[in-house]
Amino acid sequence: MLVGIDLGTTNSAVALWKDGAPQLVPNALGKDLTPSAVSLAKGGQAWVGQAALDRMATHPADTVTSFKRMIGTAGTVTLAGTTLTPEDLSAMVLRSLADDVEAATGERPSGAVITVPAYFNERQRRATRRAGEIAGLEVKRLINEPTAAALAFGLADRGDREPFLVFDLGGGTFDVSIVEMFEGIVEVRASAGDNRLGGDDFDEALVRLVEPLLTDPDALARLPADRRHALLTLAAERTRRALTTADEADFTLVADGTSLTARVTTEAFEEAAAPLVKRLRDPVIRALRDCHIDVKTLSDIVLVGGATRMPVVRKALTRMFGRFPNTTVHPDHAVALGAAIQAGLLSGGDGLEEIRITDVAPFTLGVGTATRDQHGRYHDDIFAPIIERNTPVPVSRMEGFRTLSDNQRQVVFAIYQGEARDVKKNVKLGELTVPVPPRPAGEVGVDVRFTYDTSGLLEVDVAVPSTGMTRNLVIVDEDDRRSQKDVEARRKALEKLKVHPRDEAENVAMLARAERAYEGFTGQVRDVIGQGLTEFQGALDKQDPRIIADAREGLGRLLDAIEANPPL
Repeated sequence: MLVGIDLGTTNSAVALWKDGAPQLVPNALGKDLTPSAVSLAKGGQAWVGQAALDRMATHPADTVTSFKRMIGTAGTVTLAGTTLTPEDLSAMVLRSLADDVEAATGERPSGAVITVPAYFNERQRRATRRAGEIAGLEVKRLINEPTAAALAFGLADRGDREPFLVFDLGGGTFDVSIVEMFEGIVEVRASAGDNRLGGDDFDEALVRLVEPLLTDPDALARLPADRRHALLTLAAERTRRALTTADEADFTLVADGTSLTARVTTEAFEEAAAPLVKRLRDPVIRALRDCHIDVKTLSDIVLVGGATRMPVVRKALTRMFGRFPNTTVHPDHAVALGAAIQAGLLSGGDGLEEIRITDVAPFTLGVGTATRDQHGRYHDDIFAPIIERNTPVPVSRMEGFRTLSDNQRQVVFAIYQGEARDVKKNVKLGELTVPVPPRPAGEVGVDVRFTYDTSGLLEVDVAVPSTGMTRNLVIVDEDDRRSQKDVEARRKALEKLKVHPRDEAENVAMLARAERAYEGFTGQVRDVIGQGLTEFQGALDKQDPRIIADAREGLGRLLDAIEANPPL
C-alpha cells in the first residue's frame, strides 16, 4: 500500500487514494492531524503526537517539537538521556502515522509519498528520505508541499486554470508556488520560500509582546528556563488561535500554582508581527519575477497551512494582491490530500489516468569558479550557475570553462546548490576532479553537464574535449560540515586582526544589497550584477578611498536601474 504523508513542522497527516478520491486517515484519537511532537522517559517509554505534546508543560526537557527545522543539519536532541537526530524524530512520527493506517485498513503501508517544503535544499530532502527509510517506508517520491496543495485544489473540478499562486504558511516554513493547469497537466511555473518563517515565529513574537505584561512575572521568572519557555509557547499558540476569531483574547498560563494572565488585542499582535508579515513579500516577488508573470494576471491566491488562518496574514495578502484570497481548500488537509493523489498516480489509482505533474528545480545548481577583475586580481569561490532555479525538471544543461593558470594539470569542480554569489554561503553537494594537459592559461577547455531529474537526483558529467577525458559523479551524501566550520572559525579569528575598507558601513551595506539582488534574479541580469560585484570587490582590494567611492556609486546606480520595476 502506498500512502501520502504531510510531514509538517507543527502537525502531520496521512491520507490514501481510495474509491476514486483522496481520504485522510484519522489517528488513534480520531483526529486527522497528529502533532509533530516526541517525548521520552528515562525508562525508554516514548510518546508521539498529542500525548507527547501534553507532556511539554510538565517535561519540557524530555519533549521536543518543531524538529523539522533541524532536518538536514548535524544537530541532535537529547531526551531523557537518549540522543536523537532530526531524522530519528521524524521517523517516529512517520511510524506513528503508518500505525494509524494499519489500524484503519488492516494493512501496513509499504511505501509513501512524503511532502517537503518547496524551498528544502538537497541535504534536507535526503534527510527526509532517510527518515522515511528509518520508519520502514520506501519513499517513492518527495513532492513539494505547494505542488501537493495545488493538486488537491485542482482536482476539485479538473478544469483548466490560468496561473494561480499557492501561498503555504505552515508552522515552521513558508512556500509560494505559481501553478498552471491545462488538459490534465499540473505545471509548476516557479517556487520560492523561507524555511525559517511560520506560525512558530508568530508565537515567539506574541511571547515577546506579552511576557512583560503578565500579572505576576516573578512567578514565571522562578521557573527553569526550559519549562518557562514551554509554558509561554503553548499559551502563545492558544492565544494566537483565539485571535483568529476575536478582536482580543486572554493570554493565560499557570506557573507553579500561580495563574498569570494578560489581555492581548488584535491590533497589538499585528504590530508585534509586522516584521514577520514583511518577510512574506520577498518570496512572492521572487516567484513572480522568475516566471515572468504579472500579479494582475493571477487567477487565484490559494491559502494553505494553518498559519494562514491568522487575520494579520489575510489582511496583508489582501493588501498585497488587491483582492481577497481563495480559502476553499482546507488549510490543514490540502497538502496530505495532494500527497495521496500523487501516491494514487504512482500506484495507478482509478480516475487519475489523465493527470500529469511537472515541477521545477527549487534552487540553482552550479560550480565554484574564479573570476578576474579589471585590476588583474583573481577572486575565488565565485558561484557559476548551470541549472537556474525554477527550471522545469527533468533538465540537462552544459557550460564551458577554461583553465586559470599556465601548465595547470587538473581542474577541481566543487558542486553547490543555492543562490549566493559566494559559494561558501551555498550548500556544497560534492566535488569532482579531472586531469587536463599542461598548456598556457585559458587554452584548455572543460565542459560540465548537469542532469537533474524529478526525484532530485543530480548527475554531473565533466569532459575535456582536447583529450577525450571524462569524469562522472552522481551526487550522494557528503558530510563536510566539520571542516567547513573549522575554516570559517579560523577566518573569523584572522579578520579581527585588521580593519579593511570592506568593513566600513557604507561598503558593507552596498555588498549586502548587491548580494540580495544577485540572489533575487536569474539569467543575464544575475550575470550583470555579478560582474558589478566583482568590480566593486576589486576596488575594495585596491584600498583607495576615491576608487572605492566611485565603484560604490556605480554599483548603486546599476542596482537602482535593475530594481526600478519590481513585479509586485
